[in-house]
Order: sequence, then C-alpha cells, then structure tokens
Amino acid sequence: MAASSSSNSPCAACKFLRRKCMPGCIFSPYFPPEEPQKFANVHKIFGASNVTKLLNELLPHQREDAVNSLAYEAEARVKDPVYGCVGAISFLQREVHRLQKELDAANADLIRYACNEIPTTLNTTLQSGTTNVPPMVINPHQRPINIRMETDGGSFYQNTSGLLLPFPPSWLDGPSGNIHERGGGGGGVGEGGSDM
Repeated sequence: MAASSSSNSPCAACKFLRRKCMPGCIFSPYFPPEEPQKFANVHKIFGASNVTKLLNELLPHQREDAVNSLAYEAEARVKDPVYGCVGAISFLQREVHRLQKELDAANADLIRYACNEIPTTLNTTLQSGTTNVPPMVINPHQRPINIRMETDGGSFYQNTSGLLLPFPPSWLDGPSGNIHERGGGGGGVGEGGSDM
C-alpha cells in the first residue's frame, strides 16, 4: 500500500479503468499495480461498481478476505465459465468420496483377515492337541474353603471349586484355618488319623 502511493503509480484497478488513483482509493490496498490480471478477472466477472459497493459495505478488516475470495472465484470462472469454483469443489468432493470408499474397503479386508486368522489358529491348536485356553486354575495364593460332609459311606470334603474328594486335601494336614478341623492334624479320612 505504501509502495504504490510513494511511487505514484496507480493501482491495478484504476489503471484498468483508466482513471486517476486518488489517495483514498478503495482498490489500492487490494489490487497492487504488479497484479493487473487480478483486477481484470474480478472486473470481468463481477464488475467494478459491484466490487466498490461490496467493499464499502464491509468493515476494513474484512475487505482483504473478500477481495481474495472474489479474485479466486473470478479466476476459476475465467478458467471454467460454466462451473467456476463449483467445478473444483465437486472434483475434490468426488475424490474424497472415492478415497473414503477405498478406505472402507481396506478396513473391511483387514477385519475379514483378522476374523479368518482367529478360527485358523484355534483349529491348529485343537488338532495338535494343545490349547491356549487353560483349564480352570486355582490361584495358589487363595486358599479354598473346604466343607466336611458326613454320609453313610464316609466323609467327603467339598471345596469351593465344587470338587468332592474322598480324602482331605493336602493343605488340611497341618494348621490350615479350616473351621472343621478339630486339632490333631492326621491325614486320614476319619478322626485322629485312623480311617477304620
């Protein structure tokens, strides 16, 4: 803006319109003399009087963005008189849509591959006789609760895992905190270590 006024060269708009560029010219900050085609395109598409009216209605800080938008639309309209910017926008939207479909297809293939991999691995382990799924494991740090059950056939011990044992588990041989333990500590089925 200062360069154009100091050199006393008219702005591109005034030069194109063949008029004297006054110090308060509304076009001068946005159409410098070194960009004559910018104003020529804007004038061809929108007209100088319409651009003047538009810039006068806007706040000063909004004018530069408005002129850039007008110049972009005018250049696109000169290149493509029918569609202008809409042609470029439509092309880009089609590209985005195409790429989205490619991405969806790639994700579907990835999911299909992952789902096919799981049964194959499971079948392989089952055929080899090994399985990655271990049977129920009792935590060795967690002491199961044992209940002694008296029946006509003898005593049975049932722990929280649901197993019925005809003998007390090995952890009942010593002081275990079992509520049914009555001292002694024999390892037999009956009382006091004898089972007959």
